[in-house]
This record gives sequence, structure tokens and C-alpha cells, in this order.
Amino acid sequence: MGTLVGHVAPGFGFMLIGLWHLFNHIKLHAINPNNYTSPPWFPTSTSKYLELFLIMLGCTASISMELFIGPDRHQPFDPDGTIPSNHLHNFEHSSISMTFFVYAAFAVVLDKLKPQAQHGITQLLGAIAFGQQLLLFHLHSADHMGPEGHYHMLLQLLVLVSLLSTLLGFGMPRSFILSFVRSFSIFFQGIWLMTMGFMLWTPGLIPKGCFMNLEEGHKVVRCHDDVSLHRANSLVIILFSWFFIIVTVFAVSLYLVLIKIYSNNKKIEYSPMENNEEEYDEEEDKSSEDIESQKKTNIVGNNPMRFIHVGKSFSSLDIER
Repeated sequence: MGTLVGHVAPGFGFMLIGLWHLFNHIKLHAINPNNYTSPPWFPTSTSKYLELFLIMLGCTASISMELFIGPDRHQPFDPDGTIPSNHLHNFEHSSISMTFFVYAAFAVVLDKLKPQAQHGITQLLGAIAFGQQLLLFHLHSADHMGPEGHYHMLLQLLVLVSLLSTLLGFGMPRSFILSFVRSFSIFFQGIWLMTMGFMLWTPGLIPKGCFMNLEEGHKVVRCHDDVSLHRANSLVIILFSWFFIIVTVFAVSLYLVLIKIYSNNKKIEYSPMENNEEEYDEEEDKSSEDIESQKKTNIVGNNPMRFIHVGKSFSSLDIER
């Protein structure tokens, strides 16, 4: 992180994962609302572990960029083997990526081995990853006293929501609202990270009275005076509130659309069964009518013949007498 790409790339990953979870949780609840249980991740039709593999791939790229590709010497240490001050934030960011990599890797292993506590341990690893993310963002070594600090403060609120909703999921695995809130917060994390990248490292989007300053190897936004700083911080809060409204409208609209789609599909799936039952009832009625008609023909057609033969036999006897 610390650059436009360093915020936009991981932000795009969080946005995709959050949107994927939001879509699948709504779909799962719409199809089976009475037996809904929140899974920690979702398989795909092409590859069962595609979601987890993408997380591991993204984390590997992030670690490589922070520790080996980004630094000038393509390694994060000083010649004496110590960590330089301008690379402390690289180690912090890579530690977050390492934790999410551990979550995804063990999720695959646990699914293959299928131990009894598979679901609980996978969810615990997810909570640890969010906890690590919150801890390192809160105790960040970079100076976040300016507008960048306000962006990170609001990001920490979203990470806290993801952490709390994951922890509450241990006691309420059948709660759709908890899954919806967790997916919403992950999706919003991605949106906000990308917003940070564009707003903090695009010169044309820097607030009036502020400027970009090169400090400890990366650029930060500074303001000329307290009035400009107060205005810039207020603009960050306003921007967050606008995005909060937009993301909320999007998430609820997605819920309404998917509920309608998958509820209608469920009705369509049941309708042929009902038609088959009606056809089966009609066939039973027809078969019963045929049986009754056969009985009548036996009574009307066969039995009278028997009486005729009996009559004939008696008449022949009388004539002989």
C-alpha cells in the first residue's frame, strides 16, 4: 500500500469477495430460507476452491509487491539486516496479506480432510484475519494525522463490523442478517480502499489548501493550515456518508432482485410436480371409471345370459314331461 495501486488492487479484491458473498448468501437464503446456514466460503461450478485460490493468489501478489517488487533493492532490509523505518508499513501490510493467505490455505485443507470442527475453525481463521487487519491498521506506523488518518479511521470501522459479524456467527450460524452485514462490510471495505487510492494519490482530487509531500519514501497529503485540514477531514466524512448511502441502496436492491428471481425459479420448479399430481389424479379417475364400466357390462351382459340358459334348460325339461 502507500500508493494508488497499493490501495486499488487489494480494494478491488475485497470488493469482489464481498460481492460474491453477498450474491451467494442472498441466493442461498432465497432458495432455502427455512434451512439456511451461513458457510464461510462458496464453491464455484468451474472450480470448487476458486474463491480461496484467488485469495491466496492476491495475497501472494500483495506480499511480493510490498517486500520484493516495491523496494528499490527488491528486498525490504538494510545492508545490516535490520528493517528500515520507511519499510515498516510494508511489513505491516504484508502481515495482513499473510493472515488472509493462512485463512484461505487452511480452508482448503480443512475442506479436504473434513474434521468435525471444520466449519468452526474456518470461521475462526476468518475472524483472526479481520482481527489482524484491525490491529495493524489501528497501530499503523505511518503518520495518519491528516486526511489519510480520517480515511483509515473509517476503514477501521468497516473492518470492526466484519470482525464482530464473524464472531457473532459462531453463536448464530443460521442468521441471514449477520451474513448479509458481513458481506456488506467486506464489499464496502473494497469500495473504500479504492476510494482512498484515488483520492489520496491523484493530484487533481486532493482537497483545496492541501498538497502531496514526499515523506519516508512515499507521498502523503498535507495541508497548509488548520482551516484547510479541518475542511479536508470534513470532506472525507461527507464522502464516506455518500458512499454509505450508495452501497446500502445497491445491497438492498440486489437483495430484492435476487429474492424475486430465485423465489420465482423455486415456484417454477414446484409447478410441474403439481401438474403431474393433477394428471395422476385424472388418470386414477379414468381407470376407476373403466373398472366400474367393466363391472356393469359383466352384470348387464354376462349375468343375463346365464339366466337365459337356465330358462332354456327348465323349458326343455317341462316339454319332456
